Amino acid sequence: MRSPLLWTLIASAVLLCGVGGWLLTDPATSRSEALKTGGLAGGAVVALYALWLNDRRRRVEEARQTIEQQRHDVDRERISDERFAKSVELLGHEADQVRVGALHALAGLARTRPEYRQTVLDVLCSYLRRPFTHGRYGGSRDDGTPEEERELQVRLTAQRLIRDLLPLSDVDEPGPDLDLTGAALEYFDLSRRRIGGLLLRHASLYSSTNISGCVFTGQVYFTAAGTGAGRLVGVFRCRDATFLDRAWFSGTEFSERTNFSGTTFAGRTTFKGATFAKEVLFDGATFADSAEVQLPEGWELEPRTGGYVAVRSS
Repeated sequence: MRSPLLWTLIASAVLLCGVGGWLLTDPATSRSEALKTGGLAGGAVVALYALWLNDRRRRVEEARQTIEQQRHDVDRERISDERFAKSVELLGHEADQVRVGALHALAGLARTRPEYRQTVLDVLCSYLRRPFTHGRYGGSRDDGTPEEERELQVRLTAQRLIRDLLPLSDVDEPGPDLDLTGAALEYFDLSRRRIGGLLLRHASLYSSTNISGCVFTGQVYFTAAGTGAGRLVGVFRCRDATFLDRAWFSGTEFSERTNFSGTTFAGRTTFKGATFAKEVLFDGATFADSAEVQLPEGWELEPRTGGYVAVRSS
């Protein structure tokens, strides 16, 4: 007697009989009208039951879909974790093409699962922090060994993937952090990207380095970093960049032409102990505070509205 359908049929029959019988007691009501009205009353009960049943089926289907989505999310997270772990493991493989494939697999994971982006960037930076040397870096020979050349290609791939995973500079978000302390980098290019904090302490920057148009929302340290000749000249480009927080270039060695034109230093900035072997440009560079700024010879700070602008010494 617990079936809703049975109770609905009983209620419908009772209403049919009750409403019809009650109307038949009225001499002004015909038998057909009484039966029609009673049928409508009974049918209304059946219609209400149908609505309830349809709503129940809907809720059951929604619950089933929720369970399926949760199961799918769990499977997706498990597959992503396994993919991440396997890719990290393959970074230690002897074959350079396997290491390149592992780097691309990690980058693909960061693109499809944004929550992995910072973790993947940390892994790529960690790979670049591994000790590495090349015959050209020491000046002992023009070319590296085949093993050095293969590893260099892997490292250049890691550098390119780091840039690809960074948001554009005009995106309104904090930006991921990069820790490249002590890394040996060649043709390092982060131009027009938005970055949180950047650590390049004691890094070796060979060939050209380009951070023009970057927006740094966190603290940036180039402390004791150095630019070397590497394959080509070690040009350092930092045109129209924006440092919203601390920018530390203390002890940095610039061996070739350096360009900071149009760059905005909105936080504490220092070039204390930095050396510039060749031409350095600060045309249009602005500084929020002059307390710790020590520009190279030939440049000085001139007060302007709300800050200071680097100008050539007269």
